[in-house]
Amino acid sequence: MKCVKVFAGAVLAGISIGLGGLAFLSVENRTLGAALFTVGLFTVCTFGLNLFTGKVCYVFENDRDFALNLPLIWLGNLVGTGLTALCARATRAAPALMEKAAGLCRTKLDDSLISLFFLGVLCNIFIYIAVEGYKNNPHEAGKYLSLFFGVMVFILCGTEHCVADMFYFWMAGAWSGSAAARILVITAGNAAGGVLFPLARSFQNR
Repeated sequence: MKCVKVFAGAVLAGISIGLGGLAFLSVENRTLGAALFTVGLFTVCTFGLNLFTGKVCYVFENDRDFALNLPLIWLGNLVGTGLTALCARATRAAPALMEKAAGLCRTKLDDSLISLFFLGVLCNIFIYIAVEGYKNNPHEAGKYLSLFFGVMVFILCGTEHCVADMFYFWMAGAWSGSAAARILVITAGNAAGGVLFPLARSFQNR
């Protein structure tokens, strides 16, 4: 039953990030799109959902079961983003959304694996800043500003978020062996970037 709950929370998190991606694809202005994408992490943090890129930051602060749940969360995020894309592809807005998503996917497919890995590392440094700020900032406004700036900046810097990228590949209908390999490389980068600051802070505070 616990695994089912973890998976359900991960599917909902995937749907939430898909909604953020949908907002990003729906506007022409990239800066506005980056700001609107924040709705995804806002929803995840507000409702306590299971997002791989957020959870992986705390893998060394938790027990073995927490770590073992991460692949399940990743799969749930994959399903959730797919469900959001499935709904969006059935609407009148689909052609424009699919075209824009396809452009994003082409960039990722044309990039090198080492570039995608390090863009994943950089992305999850921003995600850690956003999530940790939300958890620990004593001021309500500060909590939400942490989410806003962390997400907005990772998008404007062109970094790679594995769950958002899942949504774009679903939306574009661009899944392939190469796409899956790139998502896995980005996932590894996100994991490395997610634990970088926590480990460094732990060492600093010894």
